[in-house]
Amino acid sequence: MGNTLTCCLSPDASPRRGRRSGAAGPDGETEVCGAAAGDAVAVAPAPAAPEPTELDLGAGEGHHLQHISDREMPEDLALESNPSDHPRASTIFLSKSQTDVREKRKSNHLNHVSPGQLTKKYSSCSTIFLDDSTVSQPNLRTTIKCVTLAIYYHIKNRDANRSLDIFDERSHPLTREKVPEEYFKHDPEHKLIYRFVRTLFSAAQLTAECAIVTLVYLERLLTYAEIDICPTNWKRIVLGAILLASKVWDDQAVWNVDYCQILKDITVEDMNEMERHFLELLQFNINVPASVYAKYYFDLRSLADDNDVVFMFAPLNKERAQNLEAISRLCDDNDYKDICRAAMRRSFSADNVIGIQRSNAIIS
Repeated sequence: MGNTLTCCLSPDASPRRGRRSGAAGPDGETEVCGAAAGDAVAVAPAPAAPEPTELDLGAGEGHHLQHISDREMPEDLALESNPSDHPRASTIFLSKSQTDVREKRKSNHLNHVSPGQLTKKYSSCSTIFLDDSTVSQPNLRTTIKCVTLAIYYHIKNRDANRSLDIFDERSHPLTREKVPEEYFKHDPEHKLIYRFVRTLFSAAQLTAECAIVTLVYLERLLTYAEIDICPTNWKRIVLGAILLASKVWDDQAVWNVDYCQILKDITVEDMNEMERHFLELLQFNINVPASVYAKYYFDLRSLADDNDVVFMFAPLNKERAQNLEAISRLCDDNDYKDICRAAMRRSFSADNVIGIQRSNAIIS
């Protein structure tokens, strides 16, 4: 063992340690260390290699080699940047609304506008206030108001007016009456969008969960197709998203011909063509994971809080407390869990959509 000669570069030459690679002595010789039974071995000096221009890997300068994972493009980059597919991506409607929210707060501060009487109630040691909206059972009226408010901000703060002919109301009108061109030059008010969506949901008896899925499909369409929702296409885009969401979410979906009874002047052929184009633009991706659904629900609640949309709070009474306890006890029951697992195995493709309905009771 003592007569074995091993040579290696000095540890100071490693660039990962923040030192200069290949440290040279005062005479320009490269340091080489030898080990032979503890005796130093002299090695012939090697000619000094020319240093790269402006190469400085000093520890104090903060320079470092880029890791390979930082240089390679991850495969799911497009997925992570799409909020309708990835739970960690921020929703588009919430980011578009922040501009107006900041301007409103700044204006109130400059004009010394008081917030007025506080309408939100807070729980105390003796009283617990609850609203009737949870992630598993949202309130229909409030959810529709929040979804239409998100659509309103999409239209108001759009980047451009990119559209497709299938969604253009000038090429495919929803009414036989001639719509004046001036109508398409102005952004619709929130009340108009709310009345349009509320009419469809009331007539078709759709649920609040369907409204949230509608918003997911709408943002997915805008991202996949790279279009904008604007005064000329917002009705048909919203109608197509509602049509698709009702078929995916509800067991007994509303048929296209039923929407023709609600919107008297639209034809079944037009509805079928719009639905087909909508699916093709979504690349037939109608999956809504439970995590994405929950993200949209809570972001809609944040939007409601920023825009003073009031949830109806009421004190927790004995009857409601017993109902919540019964729901939680049911979800903890082993037989119920076995039934849920069996249902998941039978219909795994729909589990990501309906799984949120089997969540424990959530006190908002």
